[in-house]
Amino acid sequence: MKLCVFCGTFNPIHNVHLALANYIKTHFKFDTILFIPAYKPPHKHIDDDLANHRYAMVKLAIDGVSGFNISNIEFRHERYSYTVNTMEELYKMFPNIEGKISFIIGTDAFRQIENWYETDRLKELVDFVVFPREENFNPDSLERFRNAGYNFVCVNMPFINLSSTVLRSRIKHGKPIGNLVPQKVQEYIKKHGLYLEDEEKNNEK
Repeated sequence: MKLCVFCGTFNPIHNVHLALANYIKTHFKFDTILFIPAYKPPHKHIDDDLANHRYAMVKLAIDGVSGFNISNIEFRHERYSYTVNTMEELYKMFPNIEGKISFIIGTDAFRQIENWYETDRLKELVDFVVFPREENFNPDSLERFRNAGYNFVCVNMPFINLSSTVLRSRIKHGKPIGNLVPQKVQEYIKKHGLYLEDEEKNNEK
């Protein structure tokens, strides 16, 4: 099984997340894209009360999509979600993985990868699938990471300027989001009154 994981806070998940995952699955011929909502991201401060809502929204967004699955692996431990620990556990859970696990990551986060927890171990465990988080991205700008032992491919997908931060702001100010998130996610947000309070509670991108 060719496995690619998509970790993130998904606060909330939106259509660009889904389009990116679909592009990567199709282009690189992965059997499964495994969405892993973070329970407690170590470098972000978010409202713990939103954890279960974030998980529920991802589950709704990928419901019925072939090759898309979700894991609650980081919720079961209720600890800080260090990527290296999650990847080690996934290898135990899926002994039939073909090659290495692939790991979706934006260019902004990848440029900080050397500062991640146990980064030398992490680069042995995964191959990175890097997608652009800025306009006019030049893949050559990342070559120093390859020289440092990080194996990666770049996604040739145009940059789309949409973030969960923008979505939360639109929701708070009563602006429409119907073309930015799946309908089930939009209905869930409205039903539970999410993202109507101050942004400080949810200040990750």
